[in-house]
Amino acid sequence: MNIRAMLSTDLDAVAAVHKAAFARQQYSKEWISANFAAYPRMQFYVAEVDGEIRGFIHWTQKSGFRPEVILELEQIAVHPDAHGKGIGTALIRDSLPLVKAQLATREAVLKHIIVTTRADNAAQRIYQKELGAEIEAVITNLYSADEVFMIARNVERINN
Repeated sequence: MNIRAMLSTDLDAVAAVHKAAFARQQYSKEWISANFAAYPRMQFYVAEVDGEIRGFIHWTQKSGFRPEVILELEQIAVHPDAHGKGIGTALIRDSLPLVKAQLATREAVLKHIIVTTRADNAAQRIYQKELGAEIEAVITNLYSADEVFMIARNVERINN
């Protein structure tokens, strides 16, 4: 498995993963394309397995370019036929140092990470284990169900 920065040539493959992973969302290619164009505020990384993109992670800087960055794990997706193979964990673990390196190019450091997800999403365990994220609030009936708002505080130590 190779975790690397998304390239413009990956757009169709990433959109296909998005479409397969998020059945309630529409216009996957337009969504991915618009967000990908917002680099460096938004950064995408992909998981490539045997030359095929099987997942992606989308990190977003919040509230302007600051010296101490609040980063949101905006979206992470693994194609449903590749679940259970550690791809999501690898995306988090291996992309975060790449994000931190990009932040360092403007002398910024990572302060906190925000994650929101459905309250019934088992991936919360991965966010707790890999990032140290803790539940701060539950927002009822936000998107398609209750949404959990998690924060990993003082995360400069992650992947150092």
